[in-house]
Amino acid sequence: MSAHDSSGSRAPFDAIISQIADYVCDFETPSAEAMDTARYCLLDSLGCALLALKYPACTKLLGPVVPGTVVPNGARVPGTNYVLDPVTAAFNIGTLIRWLDFNDTWLAAEWGHPSDNLGAILAVSDFVSRNASEPLTPSLSPSDGERVAVRPGERISRSYTVRDILLAMIKAHEIQGILALENRFNRVGLDHVLLVRIASTAVATHLLGGTREQIINAVSNAWLDGGALRTYRHAPNTGSRKSWAAGDATARAVQHALMAIKGEMGYPSALSAPKWGFSDVLFRSQPIKLARPFGSYVMENVLFKISFPAEFHAQTAVEAAIKLHRQYFSERGPARPAALPTQDGPTESSPPRLASSDPLRTGTVRAPLKSLEQIERVEIHTHESALRIIDKTGPLHNPADRDHCLQYMTAIGLIFGALTADHYEDATAADPRIDALRAKMLVREDPCYTREYLEPDKRSIANAVQIFFRDGSATEKVEVEYPVGHRRRRAEGIPLLVKKFQANAGTCFPPERVRKILALFEDVKNLEQMVASKFVEHFVSNGR
Repeated sequence: MSAHDSSGSRAPFDAIISQIADYVCDFETPSAEAMDTARYCLLDSLGCALLALKYPACTKLLGPVVPGTVVPNGARVPGTNYVLDPVTAAFNIGTLIRWLDFNDTWLAAEWGHPSDNLGAILAVSDFVSRNASEPLTPSLSPSDGERVAVRPGERISRSYTVRDILLAMIKAHEIQGILALENRFNRVGLDHVLLVRIASTAVATHLLGGTREQIINAVSNAWLDGGALRTYRHAPNTGSRKSWAAGDATARAVQHALMAIKGEMGYPSALSAPKWGFSDVLFRSQPIKLARPFGSYVMENVLFKISFPAEFHAQTAVEAAIKLHRQYFSERGPARPAALPTQDGPTESSPPRLASSDPLRTGTVRAPLKSLEQIERVEIHTHESALRIIDKTGPLHNPADRDHCLQYMTAIGLIFGALTADHYEDATAADPRIDALRAKMLVREDPCYTREYLEPDKRSIANAVQIFFRDGSATEKVEVEYPVGHRRRRAEGIPLLVKKFQANAGTCFPPERVRKILALFEDVKNLEQMVASKFVEHFVSNGR
């Protein structure tokens, strides 16, 4: 007979669950950099959501679970006229933000997209603010300002502001990102959206007026849900669930929060219980670790996807591919010396430095130096995480498959000199040049790239691309260590991030409305003081 604990003794809550609750309740002083970054993250995430409305595969999943359902003073969904309960609204918003794989990214031992949590944060903030009772604030003690329990059925009386949304985003980013630093859930086949569920549960319970005890109860239940499998992210099963999995996680988080507010119990050793806890059942008996204390580290260092809607491990490869396209395959740009063989092997003499960084805009029409048919092979040097996630050969069956294929994304950059969401659709994928070029690609790990990917003071996401031609010549090895959305390129990236929002929002709203939204974000003081429900009104559509 196997040994087991039959004592039924009640253990104290796992330390990590308590630490999450303490952080959510007590942390109110993020850095100025974190607040600024959160503001841009909010803008970018909403822009990604608006762009996703172009795609029927996404919009068919939106709206109430039962058509025609009416929710008085419900939460709104940006870019639509849906008014929904906060659980369904979280699914809708989270799905829109994540659909095109264009929102922010966090890379560590575990990967993820912390702005996925905005699905829960925006839905709950809007819902609470629309249902606030004025002018009393019983969720706060009038004597000392400490949070007290919200009784079952009681209306939450506080209207949240955009500053509250930004602070909740910082907290959710931090919980998800710090848990990702050293806990490799992907190694046991679990998807990173489990961390979205944990982080969103904690902040949503807090936004609903939950006490520390209620947050602990809710988070323990979120851990007990286990984790979704990564099956839908990898061949041969890659599919569209990877685009709505985060929305599903935020919806479940809001449900846990609402249940905790009603008094649903928690489970003290949800993580550590022998045999039955998360660690023993799903994590090979490893403990869940916190690599550093909670603060605002993750928001300060988060990665923006600015240039391309591509899985983040491929961002620098695509950037390198586009540089090569402009040098060798573009019909516009100043003439460059051809690739030349040398005693040390095929290399390329350095091209002249341009006055402008964009030869496609400033150059003259000329014949391309090379044709795609002249390519013998393309070598991609990358890091270990990219090899495990997006190194794919063989047929690609749908857009979700293609936007997680390093070779496909690199081929698009080399052929078209650009990469947009439309390049993943069937019309582009039917171009025979893409698979022909993929077949010529060799993907290799560079140990230095793998090491520096995890180094806290670097966190690079490096790739290099080099083309070898049939005549024995070759291009230079074009290496890009940090994508434009990295903290090290923040000054360069933010103006481009604003342009990205303009383009994305312009697919849904007229130019004047886009300009008004951008003006709102530029007025930081008034933006942060704006009531959440008023803020959401700027993104509601009357036409959908």
